[in-house]
Amino acid sequence: MEKFTKITAITVPLDRLNVDTDAIIPKQFLKSIKRSGFGPNLFDEWRYLDHGEPGMDNSRRAVNPDFVLNKPRYAGAQILLARDNFGCGSSREHAPWALEDFGIRVIIAPSFADIFYNNCFKNGILPIILAESTVDQLFQAVEAKEGAQLTVDLQQKKILSDDSLGEKIEISFELDQFRRHCLLEGLDEIALTLEHSDDISAYENKQKEITPWLF
Repeated sequence: MEKFTKITAITVPLDRLNVDTDAIIPKQFLKSIKRSGFGPNLFDEWRYLDHGEPGMDNSRRAVNPDFVLNKPRYAGAQILLARDNFGCGSSREHAPWALEDFGIRVIIAPSFADIFYNNCFKNGILPIILAESTVDQLFQAVEAKEGAQLTVDLQQKKILSDDSLGEKIEISFELDQFRRHCLLEGLDEIALTLEHSDDISAYENKQKEITPWLF
């Protein structure tokens, strides 16, 4: 998993409540268990004007010009602003896979569905919970200035604006220390386990002596 320390990027505002995982990545794309390749179908039913199916050439599909991710001003966005209860619905881990594959590294919202929130950390995405009034402030700032960027600094646990935004923003956020450590070091559950590989090997060797018939 890629380490996360600090990112400065365009922020895309998705002004919708209760965005569920079927909207993030529709059910017909869940056939694959690979973590890659889902980005082109992120928010598929909102991004395109036709019904998407696996294997379609997305470059030939008609896009919805009114959907925020299709607007040129938000091209290359890596920070997503969202509303309450983002990631609700089914527990599919394909949802953070699709967001990460598209390029989203940070999601800022007043609240997240619990399973989706936990799955983000397992896939290198930083979900930040802020007060609704603070999220409103960010929506207004980002929508007012084309090309505006935000900086998310995980070391300092701060969201900062640059000169392009036209106003000074400095917002602190809270995050569990263990999850922060995992993102900073790029550790998923497997990598965390492998940090104890010497202890695991020692235990296995001891068990071979105690119960050799099991081996």
